[in-house]
Amino acid sequence: MRKTMSVRIGIVAAAMTAAVALVGCGSPASAGAPAPQSGNAASAMPTTQEVQAFFAEWNDALGTGDPQKVADRYASDAVLLPTLSDNVRSDRAEIVDYFVKFLKDKPQGQILESHVKILGPDSAVDAGTYRFTFAATGATAEARYSYVYERVNGEWKIVNHHSSAMPGRP
Repeated sequence: MRKTMSVRIGIVAAAMTAAVALVGCGSPASAGAPAPQSGNAASAMPTTQEVQAFFAEWNDALGTGDPQKVADRYASDAVLLPTLSDNVRSDRAEIVDYFVKFLKDKPQGQILESHVKILGPDSAVDAGTYRFTFAATGATAEARYSYVYERVNGEWKIVNHHSSAMPGRP
């Protein structure tokens, strides 16, 4: 009886240890469960409105006229496929270089159509169309866009930005 009981206690203890280890291992996504909503902003899923607000922050950076402030919205390894350049911009210096030229005409963007896809607690995509008004010239331009956002060290950054002119429009 005593031997049977100690074997059962040993089995229960081993099972509990394994269960605790499994709960503590891996990410909720890898286990197929939703991310925990503990109230910690770093683990909460962003809302569609929050993701759409990232564009407003980027647009505000355009309004400063400072290409460095615009580049600050991008991750260090971001890729920019800009509307008004044939060059892929894949580092900060190239991104800054693009915005030096782009900001000369004092652009301000307006989202015309937005489609947000939340990929997880730390990543999201916003794709759609936008219009830029250039205060320096009075010109406007419409384009298609996609932004891929990722939370990097607790801060949302653009990791991929693609923008292309609407077909048949300047």
